[in-house]
Amino acid sequence: MKRAQKRILILIILIMIAAVCGRLAVRAAMNLLLGGTLFGGNFL
Repeated sequence: MKRAQKRILILIILIMIAAVCGRLAVRAAMNLLLGGTLFGGNFL
């Protein structure tokens, strides 16, 4: 595997991780605003 291919593969993996973390952050912010629970459960 060439250096450029490794760099592209690492970039793709980082983009996927960033997308997942970004979605979780948006869900957490919306739940704080709307008063819900983060993972759909009822903790009370």
